[in-house]
Amino acid sequence: MPSAGIVVYSADPSFVEFVRAAAEGTAVEVCERLEELVPTVEECRPAGVLLDFRSVTDGGHAHDRVVEQLLQVIDPERVLMLTDRECPEVFERRAVCSGVAQRRQRPDRSELAEWVVRRIGFVRRNAGVQDTAASSATSVPPETAPSGETVLHGITRRFETRTAALRRMLEELEIAAQHDVTVLLIGETGSGKTYLSRLIHEVSPRRNEPFLPVACGALPAELIESELFGHVKGAFTSAHADKEGKFIAAGRGTILLDEIDVLGLEQQVKLLRVIETGEFEPVGSNRTLKCQARLVVASNLDLEPLVKQGKFRPDLYYRLNMLKFEIPPLRHRKPDIPMLTDKFVEQFSKKHRIDISHIEPEFYEVLHRYPWPGNVRELENVIQRAVIYCRNGVLTPEHLPPHVVLGVAGPANDPSVTLPTTSVPAGASLNEQVAMTEREIIEQTLFKNNYSRTATARELGISRVTLYNKMKKYGLTK
Repeated sequence: MPSAGIVVYSADPSFVEFVRAAAEGTAVEVCERLEELVPTVEECRPAGVLLDFRSVTDGGHAHDRVVEQLLQVIDPERVLMLTDRECPEVFERRAVCSGVAQRRQRPDRSELAEWVVRRIGFVRRNAGVQDTAASSATSVPPETAPSGETVLHGITRRFETRTAALRRMLEELEIAAQHDVTVLLIGETGSGKTYLSRLIHEVSPRRNEPFLPVACGALPAELIESELFGHVKGAFTSAHADKEGKFIAAGRGTILLDEIDVLGLEQQVKLLRVIETGEFEPVGSNRTLKCQARLVVASNLDLEPLVKQGKFRPDLYYRLNMLKFEIPPLRHRKPDIPMLTDKFVEQFSKKHRIDISHIEPEFYEVLHRYPWPGNVRELENVIQRAVIYCRNGVLTPEHLPPHVVLGVAGPANDPSVTLPTTSVPAGASLNEQVAMTEREIIEQTLFKNNYSRTATARELGISRVTLYNKMKKYGLTK
């Protein structure tokens, strides 16, 4: 068992005094020379090690070698590394690859102090020591979240899970989010890639800069380069003026490139150059510009088969694959369904001003059985529909669409996935099957048109009177 002490490596006396004050009641061992660090840790077996590398001005290789030795005698989650804003690359790589927590120094010392206090509180709690110094912190850091609850905190967003595999992935992603590295997210449509990308931005040091999502799949192939890199006047027929691309518009913020798999091979070459050097030329220009934004790329398809098919460059794939995070589909996150359901019920009951006082257990059971090919987005839409049609404040299976109740799922966007399906109940007559289909079509069209009967009737090619009669027949009137 580790002791309750903390080992600090720092050449800054004022910083050491600050740590001593913050760690009141906890023994603090100070190392002023690098060669003393590992022997001291071996002897003390501390609960945490705080490395003050802010004053490192050379390449940092000597310090990195000591950190490598240090990780042979202490778990990386107990090591906290403080660096300057422009720290040596070896520190960045060490933090990402080993799991050592890193924090860049900020001008606001009070914010730095708050962070140190919270981190000290964390390692002390891990060591079974009562934390008094950090208990007064006004905000709870992500590391103190109880198992199965919030893992990643953002400024305005958060990602919650009770699934162990996803929780581990989010913990690793939080480490990567703190560094200027490109992150690849793989997940089916509706699994939360855009949501998670924005959260990565909000927990990163770039949180106060712009976040620009780019849906590559929604852009014509001939306009993708112009959208990303910009163009100069006269570059092509409709280029009547210079245009700034996303890589410049994002400044020092974050760019999400969604559906990266649709990029052509020539565009992939230019993207690889941006990732490796930050350099690019606007369409029609010979002037080289520098991108300062951080990239998050996403796809709903595994990229490796595309490499084998010659549709995706191997060099770009291996560059992105270094930090790849796969978001599991909702059917593999069944423990999260009740939590997400409660969240969406609360959200939509407030939005539509409908009081929901109780949810029947059978409601949850139906949701748990359904395979959710549309993932979290589909669950969100289903819950909104249920809340809208709930008239007595109690959610029951009758408020769910028939295909969800029956477990009849549509296709997933991943062709390699085979979803379980349930046929129409045995003995159902043709009229019953037709009625079930007709009701579902009317429901979906009403939802699509924001429950406008005029727009719904127009799209279905029937009169408003006919639509009203059918809604009354199927119990769809609000």
